[in-house]
Amino acid sequence: MEQVLNRFLKYVVIDTQSDADTGLTPSTPGQMKFAQALAEELKSIGLDEVSVDENGYVMATVPATIDEEVPVVGFVAHMDTSPDFSGKHVNPRVINNYQGGDITLNEADGIVLKVADFPEVEKYIGQDLVVTDGKTLLGADDKAGLAEIVTAAEYLINHPEIKHGKIRLGFTPDEEIGAGADHFNVEKFGADFAYTLDGSQIGELEFENFNAAGAKIIVNGRMVHPGYAKHKMRNSIRIANQIITMLPRSETPEHTEGYEGFYHLMSFNGHVEKTEMVYIIRDFRRDRFEDRKREMQHLVNKINAEYGEGTASIEINDQYYNMREKIEPVMYVVDYAKQAMEEVGVVPIVKPIRGGTDGSRLSYMGLPCPNIFAGGHNFHGRFEFVPVQSMQKAVEVILKIAELVAKKD
Repeated sequence: MEQVLNRFLKYVVIDTQSDADTGLTPSTPGQMKFAQALAEELKSIGLDEVSVDENGYVMATVPATIDEEVPVVGFVAHMDTSPDFSGKHVNPRVINNYQGGDITLNEADGIVLKVADFPEVEKYIGQDLVVTDGKTLLGADDKAGLAEIVTAAEYLINHPEIKHGKIRLGFTPDEEIGAGADHFNVEKFGADFAYTLDGSQIGELEFENFNAAGAKIIVNGRMVHPGYAKHKMRNSIRIANQIITMLPRSETPEHTEGYEGFYHLMSFNGHVEKTEMVYIIRDFRRDRFEDRKREMQHLVNKINAEYGEGTASIEINDQYYNMREKIEPVMYVVDYAKQAMEEVGVVPIVKPIRGGTDGSRLSYMGLPCPNIFAGGHNFHGRFEFVPVQSMQKAVEVILKIAELVAKKD
């Protein structure tokens, strides 16, 4: 347990926050520096075929300990942290033997992780928690997954008596800005199937995710002196707000759960002459996903019919699709993970991902890739935490999957 914790604490203090606005891959220099340091670490613990490409993708091999032909299994995690909250100067703290109750993250600033707001924290009474100082995110998404995979790989190198086939490791940049699989070389990776270690609470096992699209709406207005504006001014902010109110309030992230989809307004930037809105569109069912995109186009058409052609425009781009379509024909990959969890004493929680992972895109690139828990909670913010025992169980699940794959055709 100490190894995965020390590795995690080492990783999270490195700033690898991604940035959607740079147009680069990786999007920030910290990710490339981390990729190079990670590759050196992988070499030092004895892995083969370690590489870092020009886009910051790290790959490596745990060599087989058996001669039999068995499937090549891969494990994947992302190196970047979310741009939603600061990932610079992360100052993690370990609470040993958490005894319940609120956790003061930063006494000077009055920042407290309250049980009333985050009741799931008391599921881990008696365990060791890694928390933030309240000023940054923690980075368990996905440096917990990284630490778990590397720790499992090191354990296999040091214990050649464990029978397993060839295992491939892949670490990606820019997952948090939706670009993690953009330059992933599936052929070079060479795995028959893989798992992302990018889930949340212990036991999570996911092979379904949202169908996802991004939408950018531009509303054009007309500025006229407000004292003389009657029948002349066209306020783009008010028109944009009209679009917002035409979408159902109940179909937003804060009102949905489970298999329910949503429209989510991510940003709004406007003045009288011009307003831009950025939405994301999500749904598990492909038909409802397509309906949601058509509905947004319909609303823009209504605005143009009311105010004149060219008042509003919309650009919609698909981002990723539900991996279930690609996983169902090879459900044995889910069965391996489920059996592995059960054999190490973890109760599988099979549920849909209300988001996406590199695995969802990789599944459509020919690499079936369900998602396994990494252990963290409250990702992308100051209240993020991860139980150390959950990270250790993730390591055990990886090891067990490697053994199970070697036993079966």
